Amino acid sequence: MSEEQLKAFLEAVNTDPELREKVKGAADLDAAVAIAKEAGFDVSKEDWLKHQAQQSLKMSDEDLERVAGGTGYDWNDHYDGSTQGNSCDACW
Repeated sequence: MSEEQLKAFLEAVNTDPELREKVKGAADLDAAVAIAKEAGFDVSKEDWLKHQAQQSLKMSDEDLERVAGGTGYDWNDHYDGSTQGNSCDACW
């Protein structure tokens, strides 16, 4: 259930600028999970880490170079709102 909740939360982050800013300001994954729970989503750290791992496997070479090069990874560049769960700013 938590995986579906994570997907729903990430979709909410995509559509709610205030929630997106809270997640972008989170110091770490524990803080992001706390934000999700405060927003009413049953999200676990384990499901979020699994999601991150799956997303990293889908990253293009260009994206990997940006992250490895220290230029960061912008939520708006990656989250497309599709059902594939393309989100990374929330994925440290």
